[in-house]
Amino acid sequence: MSLNWISQADRLSALPPYVFARLDELKARAREQGLDLIDLGMGNPDGATPQPVVEAAIAALQNPANHGYPPFEGTASFRRAITDWYRRRYGVELDPEGEALPLLGSKEGLTHLAIAYINPGDTVLVPSPAYPAHFRGPAIAGGKIYPLILKAEQDWVIDLAAIPDSVAQQAKILYFNYPSNPTGATAPREFFEDIVAFARKHEILLVHDLCYAELAFDGYHPTSLLEIPGAKEIGVEFHTLSKTYNMAGWRVGFVVGNRHIIQGLRTLKTNLDYGIFSALQAAAETALQLPDVYLHEVQARYRTRRDFLIQGLGELGWTVPKTKATMYLWVPCPPGQSSTDFALNVLQQTGVVVTPGNAFGAGGEGYVRISLIADCDRLQEALNRLKQANIRFEPNLVSQ
Repeated sequence: MSLNWISQADRLSALPPYVFARLDELKARAREQGLDLIDLGMGNPDGATPQPVVEAAIAALQNPANHGYPPFEGTASFRRAITDWYRRRYGVELDPEGEALPLLGSKEGLTHLAIAYINPGDTVLVPSPAYPAHFRGPAIAGGKIYPLILKAEQDWVIDLAAIPDSVAQQAKILYFNYPSNPTGATAPREFFEDIVAFARKHEILLVHDLCYAELAFDGYHPTSLLEIPGAKEIGVEFHTLSKTYNMAGWRVGFVVGNRHIIQGLRTLKTNLDYGIFSALQAAAETALQLPDVYLHEVQARYRTRRDFLIQGLGELGWTVPKTKATMYLWVPCPPGQSSTDFALNVLQQTGVVVTPGNAFGAGGEGYVRISLIADCDRLQEALNRLKQANIRFEPNLVSQ
């Protein structure tokens, strides 16, 4: 029986195709053809979750007290672990009773926050390029997205002075993310001070995504929005355990900051889900309490891959800046090729998967994101395939 008389809601029709889903289709087709894929397209960390975290989960699973519905606001012990982590990392004091909320991964929280606070037609400021949840969540909520186009010559940092006063006065929320996905850019503390002043002046809710807080290198320490005086009055900050702790599939994240903003998100979530399985929250507590030696090992792993791939791409004509944080390289496409065409060309000719920059918004056109989620022997194989296919960056050669 045909169901073509059942139409999707307009909010779905307004969403552009999700590029990662399209990439999955192409990858499946390539595998069917027997191609050995080297998938550097997703932000899915390779490797196992730390053994102490796995053991904590097993122990918690065996405790019947964890088998029922968890509290809507998360377990008290996990919330304390979150606020203790913020005190250790940033010297930020948070109340676990109202200023921290566990999430089913940060993507869920970022999107649901938009639904909780954005009315149809509200103006939302979102950098471009950006992590897709930063603009897709507001789009689902019916928001009017004003893209803040980021530029290489400004090190991919938001130019607050370029935002017209008329737009700033109308804006309700500003999403941002440093260290940045997809660009790998970082922002100095002075920028955080400026954006807090900007948001307070124009009465804008700040939403900062700090999911790469611990993937930082060469002595760099990312800034937390909540370190800035006055930030907690107008902002919240999201975090995830997916990247640092190899827990992407566990779906554990959290939001901290202004208790009234968090309460609005909690109210929405009580109508949508029951929160994270308590056994997973127990495991997440263990992750946040791991000794720093584990963190240093993770940082060294990604730093080694960063340096290896930057050098190898350099031999193929690319000049890629040495990123201070994240698990990505933001690489320009050869002149004359769009990001989609270049990514598809690389996939079809070499079996290497990269993500086209336009997946992250119009401001990402002309670039691809390469994830550092393979060890150096696989990265070398990817470089060898690019070389054999004569895929190079030649800035003085423009396609006709």
